[in-house]
Amino acid sequence: MELFSLEFFSALLTIVFIDLILAGDNAIVIGLAARNLPKHQQKKAVIWGTVGAVAIRAVATMLVVYLLDIPWLLLAGGILLLWIAYKLLVDDNNHGDNIKAGNTLWQSVRTIIIADAAMGLDNVIAVAGAAHGDYLLVILGLIISIPIVVWGSTLFIKLIGRFPWIVYVGSAVLAYTAAKMITHEQKIASFFDENELFRWSFMILIVIVIVAAGLWKNNAKAKHVTEKSRETH
Repeated sequence: MELFSLEFFSALLTIVFIDLILAGDNAIVIGLAARNLPKHQQKKAVIWGTVGAVAIRAVATMLVVYLLDIPWLLLAGGILLLWIAYKLLVDDNNHGDNIKAGNTLWQSVRTIIIADAAMGLDNVIAVAGAAHGDYLLVILGLIISIPIVVWGSTLFIKLIGRFPWIVYVGSAVLAYTAAKMITHEQKIASFFDENELFRWSFMILIVIVIVAAGLWKNNAKAKHVTEKSRETH
């Protein structure tokens, strides 16, 4: 990928958006892990915990970028990312239930790093897929994600609460990234390269299917809650 080309900036923007849309878990982890600390230590726990978590994530993402060159792994990663895109829409976000608050600064930092590493698979796969093998994009995207996670994730959660459609946009971006990964799988890439219209039709169809499935599931869930509420009253 040519440095600072339109394709480069487009991929970087996608990575930043992925970091934003998947930052909700990070905000929950950070908030819960640091909640027992004195006010003056909470900010330190947030900063050091996030820096440590992002450093581990950078190594993990670059490892995944390297592994995606192995035949069929790009296809497998794309399919897994499609599942993540769907789960983003229908998940109840109970990830924070098992996060214990630390009583000291370093206990909280350790909790943030360990929990983020355990929960960051979706982000790692999504960023690796969007980077298309470009390690500079991975590093830049993760550097940009540090202030996003530290200062922006809580604000973004509030925005999602106010404008639920943002989650659908995020899911569509993930589904598009997943579809692109699938079409770039070296074992089947020639099939898509032969027909550009078919490639774009496939990617658009994938995005529509994921968003529509999420909408259907959420509407069914809302209908079930309404019916249960009527039965109770």
